[in-house]
Amino acid sequence: MKSQDIRKQFLQFFESKGHLIVPSAPIVLKDDPTLMFNNSGMAQFKEYFLGNGTPKSKRIADTQKCLRVSGKHNDLEDVGFDTYHHTMFEMLGNWSFGDYFKKEAINWAWELLTEVYKIPKENLYVSVFEGNPEENVPFDQEAWDIWKELIDEDRIILGNKKDNFWEMGDQGPCGPCSEIHVDLRSAEEKAAVSGKSLVNNDHPQVVEIWNNVFMEFNRKADGSLEKLPAQHVDTGMGFERLCMALQGKTSNYDTDVFTPLIGKVEQITGLKYTTDDVKNISDDQNKTNIAIRVVADHVRAVAFAIADGQLPSNNGAGYVIRRILRRAIRYGFTFLNTKEPFIHSLVEVLANQMGEFFPEIKAQQQFVTNVIREEEASFLRTLDQGLQLLDKVIAETNGKTVSGDKAFELYDTFGFPIDLTALILREKGFELDEAGFNAAMQEQKNRSRAASEVSTEDWTLIIPGNVETFVGYDQTENEVKITRIRKVDSKKDGVLYQIVLDNTPFYPEGGGQVGDKGILTSSNEIIEIIDTKKENNLILHFAKQLPENSSASFVAKVNTDLRIATSKNHSATHLMHQALREILGTHVEQKGSLVNADRLRFDFSHFSKVTDEEIKKVEAFVNARIEEQLPLIERRSIPIQQALDEGAMALFGEKYGDTVRAIKFGLSMELCGGIHVKNTADIWHFKIVSEGAVAAGIRRIEAITGTAVQNYYTAQESALAEISSTLKNPQDTIKAVVSLQEENAKLKKQLEQLLKEKLDGLKTLLSAEFTEINGINYLAKQVDLSMGATKDLAQSIGSSKPNSFVVLASIDENAPNIHCYIAKELVASNNLNANMVIKELGKYIDGNGGGQPFFASGKGKNSSGIAEALANASNFIK
Repeated sequence: MKSQDIRKQFLQFFESKGHLIVPSAPIVLKDDPTLMFNNSGMAQFKEYFLGNGTPKSKRIADTQKCLRVSGKHNDLEDVGFDTYHHTMFEMLGNWSFGDYFKKEAINWAWELLTEVYKIPKENLYVSVFEGNPEENVPFDQEAWDIWKELIDEDRIILGNKKDNFWEMGDQGPCGPCSEIHVDLRSAEEKAAVSGKSLVNNDHPQVVEIWNNVFMEFNRKADGSLEKLPAQHVDTGMGFERLCMALQGKTSNYDTDVFTPLIGKVEQITGLKYTTDDVKNISDDQNKTNIAIRVVADHVRAVAFAIADGQLPSNNGAGYVIRRILRRAIRYGFTFLNTKEPFIHSLVEVLANQMGEFFPEIKAQQQFVTNVIREEEASFLRTLDQGLQLLDKVIAETNGKTVSGDKAFELYDTFGFPIDLTALILREKGFELDEAGFNAAMQEQKNRSRAASEVSTEDWTLIIPGNVETFVGYDQTENEVKITRIRKVDSKKDGVLYQIVLDNTPFYPEGGGQVGDKGILTSSNEIIEIIDTKKENNLILHFAKQLPENSSASFVAKVNTDLRIATSKNHSATHLMHQALREILGTHVEQKGSLVNADRLRFDFSHFSKVTDEEIKKVEAFVNARIEEQLPLIERRSIPIQQALDEGAMALFGEKYGDTVRAIKFGLSMELCGGIHVKNTADIWHFKIVSEGAVAAGIRRIEAITGTAVQNYYTAQESALAEISSTLKNPQDTIKAVVSLQEENAKLKKQLEQLLKEKLDGLKTLLSAEFTEINGINYLAKQVDLSMGATKDLAQSIGSSKPNSFVVLASIDENAPNIHCYIAKELVASNNLNANMVIKELGKYIDGNGGGQPFFASGKGKNSSGIAEALANASNFIK
């Protein structure tokens, strides 16, 4: 059975059981600060489990793109070495929100696996929670009794809290779970060892394929459990493992989920992948297999993340994506002998394979390909640079053990992989101080963890129920009541309080727009709201203090000055998006934005610099729309398909509901939840202040509107007036500047000629000052030149004589510098090294430096040490 059919049968089965089939949420999470990525099927439904929202149906089924590479669920380092862990994977799931519970969930799981998919019952084992007396959670007798009617009791396993009690995180909904495991071993292996003993013991052919979680508790901040008001079902079945079972394979990578990608890697590299069935695999072949599995797995994770809007970068979720891709590149570089970019060519295979069910990968195919290609090229250059740096580290190492700190510096500063460092060191007969590296790594992790550590208390409910309403599109001030509060303590922000209101005019951060600020006022106090965010469908108002009486009535007032300035920038962003597509082409798509009161920042797909002429055209286009005084046409609840049919722009990676809010100014129409001006005339004027690259194929424009434009032009006028005053107020300031530049260029040429003559004269004079020591032409001298000129002179005069050893020093901008030239024949025959000379002489001037064996330079702080340094230079050749 093909993987596409397996997926369809799952969804059709649960549709027949009254479930609403919903699409996968984006793999990248944008409104949940507790998670970077969707790491399980239930992540997109957290608000329903928490009681902060109402699902479209009490029964839902889907297949969710998941990514597990950080935090509690981190499978990255296992990927490739075994045959069943992945970074990105699909989680088939069925959900009940206060509807059916254990009986239906277990019976349907059994029916689907044994009657629809026809998995032999004798190949299946199940587990139930054994209970935990410490937390007063009993043995799951109900699940045991249900399973006893379906499967032999000797195939039911009792599981502990680690294996059979599922939790969303340290806090939140949780409950006992019942797992289903499949034994895919041969009959001979099954006869020799019982599959029951291999369950949850990391056997590659005895694996968990489905987990039925019965949500009935809430984990509080103090670790205690309380009963949820309703019971929920949260199930997850690993799609890749299910395909392995149904296609008669013993490795996920032998299924048609991965074989097209593996085949393409074989074609590119000329290497062969051997299936897990092959016995007596050589060590080299095993390394090849691991590398191919790494590449095939990682390209899926990276491609889908980019398609969903997460670009590789140096921080946050972008760093995780870059790290995954770089792991694939280095495995290809080391074990597949790929020295040129090649992973990007797998995107086409992936798009053809999965584009039917996940159309975003097909629609974004070219963009994803280009981004991965540029990332590959960049990291391959980093690897090349790292190899040179590693050679330098080896040359400077005394003994045969390379410092863990040095290896960590290569890893942390230059991105050079530690396992590649260890491999190269072994090949060259060196060892890595792994303990030192691990200590440095742990120290960095501890610093990072301490900086991001957050302690969140439980909510204190003041008004129970789900009564929150956003009224900010129509009001910036209204009467409110506080419904719940909690305290949050972090290393970064200190102690803050999150306040939820029954109806709020405060816009929560989202869609690139920052959250509103303002105040809550009562009859006797004012509480400052410093930010507004959204989490699990709750609008959180951040304050540094709580009201004396949280049950009192308040007036919520948005800071309208900030709100108005922000709305101008947000509406201008829509107009600029339209302009870029009109002027640069319809390939332009938004890839990120930031809108606040000061400016707007817009990232978009485009593979060349936006020219000055194009920038002027974009500015003119937007300002023409402003002058047209286009009114805002806002539709708050329009069916999404209707909006798309009418030409609304939807952003890849955003999660939209069945109905959406559409914002229209003239021909510009976008799906957007942000705050906008009522008329484009309110923007006043639009000005682009910068344009540049931020990632492969991604450009960034920063622009300003309204008062910021007035301030910009005022500053420009002031700068021009100051320049004119400095130039003695000429009639034509520009002409005067050009004349000054021409005069400066002439003087520069004259100065260069004078310096050349001075250097030639010095070279002639110093050539006569060489002395012979042990057959070496020796010179050590201080000269009155700049650092760059001294360096040039040392190289020039050194190369003019055979067997030369030259040390020149000078003082430039009150800082001493020193340079050493050693003829290459001396480097080879006399074991001399300019790098070591500079390191030693640099001590006299309180400095350091380095370079190559035949030439090195250094800079210091103590000019008075030059004479002593020069006096000791001859010690190296005596």
